[in-house]
Amino acid sequence: MDHMDITMLFAFATFIQMNLEESIYLKLKGLAIFYYFVLDLIYWRDVRKTGVVFGSMMFLLLSLAFFSVLSVVAYLSLALLTVTLSFRVYKNIMGAVQKSNEGHPFKQYLEADLELPEDKVKPAVETILSHINCTAKEVRRLFLIEDLVDSIKFGILLWLLTYIGSWFNGMTLIILGVVAIFTLPKVYETYKVQIDNYVGMATTQINKVMTQVQEKVPFLKKKAKTQ
Repeated sequence: MDHMDITMLFAFATFIQMNLEESIYLKLKGLAIFYYFVLDLIYWRDVRKTGVVFGSMMFLLLSLAFFSVLSVVAYLSLALLTVTLSFRVYKNIMGAVQKSNEGHPFKQYLEADLELPEDKVKPAVETILSHINCTAKEVRRLFLIEDLVDSIKFGILLWLLTYIGSWFNGMTLIILGVVAIFTLPKVYETYKVQIDNYVGMATTQINKVMTQVQEKVPFLKKKAKTQ
């Protein structure tokens, strides 16, 4: 291999490394932006922005709780169409009265690029796939009894969910989940010390009970990992 081939190979390797680092950088940057955006919302950093998002989500979920999905989509679309149509007619009338030619009122939105950039979509898709793969592996591990204790805990959780499902329907649980997301983090941030103390005491008691149960039922003990 002559000097020219070595130089070209080095340049190609450098190019691949730079592209790899750039893709990782873009992925981390996208995740960081999304992460801090969500944190700002759930911790009410901007009360106005969080209020709009929270109010919109609750309005949509409550609408879906009382009406069908088709009805909600149709009514929201009809309301949006009514607003845009009224505004278009209003601008046309004002243009005719004032004899001005301002053009289409939604021209900037009609000409806007709606295509999702690949450099932002790809990291999000990769993150979602990573979570799906991890979840699938964990579910397989629990259902195929890789660890007896973890599978029993999972069974108890499923048994509790049967009771929760009999008390609430799916939409009610989603609404409660959204309310919890927008309230519990802020409450925890405000009363962090007190909550940590109570959680610590509860965790200690649970660990004591689990230790006693495992001592009385030997086959529930987890196998020590061989080094």
